[in-house]
Amino acid sequence: MLRMIFRPGSLAVLCLVAAGNLAAEPTGDADSIVRSSNLAAYYAGQDGRAEARMIIRDAQGREQRRQFTILRQDVEEGGDQKFLVVFSRPSDVRGTAYLVDKHVGRDDDRWLYLPGLDLVKRISAGDKRTSFVGAHYFYEDVSGRGITEDSHELVETTDRYFILKHLPKKAAEVEFSSYVTWIDRATFLPMKIEYTNSSGNVYRRVEVLETEEVQGYPTVTRSRVQDLASGGETTIEFRFVAYDIGMPDAVFTERSLRNPPQRWLKRPGKD
Repeated sequence: MLRMIFRPGSLAVLCLVAAGNLAAEPTGDADSIVRSSNLAAYYAGQDGRAEARMIIRDAQGREQRRQFTILRQDVEEGGDQKFLVVFSRPSDVRGTAYLVDKHVGRDDDRWLYLPGLDLVKRISAGDKRTSFVGAHYFYEDVSGRGITEDSHELVETTDRYFILKHLPKKAAEVEFSSYVTWIDRATFLPMKIEYTNSSGNVYRRVEVLETEEVQGYPTVTRSRVQDLASGGETTIEFRFVAYDIGMPDAVFTERSLRNPPQRWLKRPGKD
């Protein structure tokens, strides 16, 4: 689900809850491994929800906190998806909402609703690798980076991990020159990603801190992204994760930005 949390090239997530399907281990072909990891990290069930707590820390240890719920719907297995993120805390971001129509093979459609201005803002493709609501996660981390946007090379296989190196096909559009992903061979969840700049230095790290099984799916329940240049970091904890809850298409429309779908944002079993 937050299947947002990790995908090769974004790993995070937000992100948002990365859950995985157990699958037969692919061959040593890098593209095959990446496809399996993408399915594991982003396509558990037909839909899903999770509540997220985010802690943003700067280099001086000062903290900001965010709380939000993320909803996900698959349009096609391994293909297009839809995401809705609605913030509930603190009061200055309450009601802020982020909507993504994720497309395979072309740029995603992304909108941000700012309740204080009653403004729906379109997020351009050029902004997708900028800070998500002041965190060290990027907008792109929420829904993931397309697996065809990079070339992939398997550089090492250990007892636990496939270790792959990725190069962007359109280097001028991103701030990194390459990144390396550690993919768990048992679950295919990406457990760590390190981004390298043009000087050859690792400047950004995203990693899974905790996982658990939810409805039969290995699921990321805690993750962290570190800005190694500034010393800041953001940690996200995912709770009350649920899959296959039957959300209708109407949840993932622009109308839900101003009028969030309370029935689906509510924790299952909570009146």
